Amino acid sequence: MKNYTVRLYQKNDFEAWNAFIGKAKNATFLFHRNFMEYHNDRFQDYSLIIEDDKKWIAVLPANRVDNQVFSHQGLTYGGLIYDTKLKLTAVLEVFRTVLIFLESQNCSKLQIKLVPPFYSDVAAEELNYALFLAEAKLIRRDTCAVINLQRNYTISKDRLRGVAKGKKFSLEVREEPNFELFWKEVLIPNLAENHQAKPVHSWEEIAQLHHYFPNNIRQFNVYHNNKIVAGTTIFESKNVAHSQYISGNSDKNTLGSVDYLHDFLLNTVFKEKKFFDFGISNEDQGKNLNEGLCYWKESFGANIAVHDFYEVSTANYSLLENVLV
Repeated sequence: MKNYTVRLYQKNDFEAWNAFIGKAKNATFLFHRNFMEYHNDRFQDYSLIIEDDKKWIAVLPANRVDNQVFSHQGLTYGGLIYDTKLKLTAVLEVFRTVLIFLESQNCSKLQIKLVPPFYSDVAAEELNYALFLAEAKLIRRDTCAVINLQRNYTISKDRLRGVAKGKKFSLEVREEPNFELFWKEVLIPNLAENHQAKPVHSWEEIAQLHHYFPNNIRQFNVYHNNKIVAGTTIFESKNVAHSQYISGNSDKNTLGSVDYLHDFLLNTVFKEKKFFDFGISNEDQGKNLNEGLCYWKESFGANIAVHDFYEVSTANYSLLENVLV
């Protein structure tokens, strides 16, 4: 077995961390420190760096709450992010070493929300196997509605009628550098009225993130007679365009604004992408499904991929000790 070492991320690791993320096997821009640190006032950062003789081979974006560590709660997905050359046996040993380190720091539990597989260029599910061996417990499963844009997909008649309405009312889609209009005129009022909720990001935060990642965080608004009626905020990584926020005003069914917008995105803006991810339709930690929302996404031709969350006892590192035969 290799003698890997684990240490906590320090501020002077900023550049090295980002350089590692830029070439890792299963990373996206969400793991860049500029993204992770926009909300560092809400989380106690507990990110880990795993080294082999001072060479970085893996990182774990994470935060700590009491005696539990989470693969960062401020990120949509996470887990071990590792070097492209790292083999399965090495990942098993890396994970064992991480669990040993966390137990030595009086952390009894580690929660991990895996990176959905369609975000990676190649298969990168070594951690899934390590979690199985460590007897991790599946504690949540969300459902992502995803279109493979490189294969034929069928848009339902319901959605095509919405697109036709958008054309009838001469709707216009614009990509905007300013997020404030969508946040204040559409997104915040709709979430408050229909879900008694607020966006995860304030418009100031999303604007700050756009400043850091102008090619990854994009805003598309829909206008009717030069007035905003709908919009979506896209998080774009190498393989995936993900709708982080989708919202339309009370006339969205009459105007077909949200249907028209997404037809435009799928067939014009992101037609060369591998996948379009509408995101989840789940509530209550995955135990409830918003039927109408799920149907709307599937009727664009989306299929379902699961997004899994696991909890593992750090003491279970011993279960990884005698695996190889």
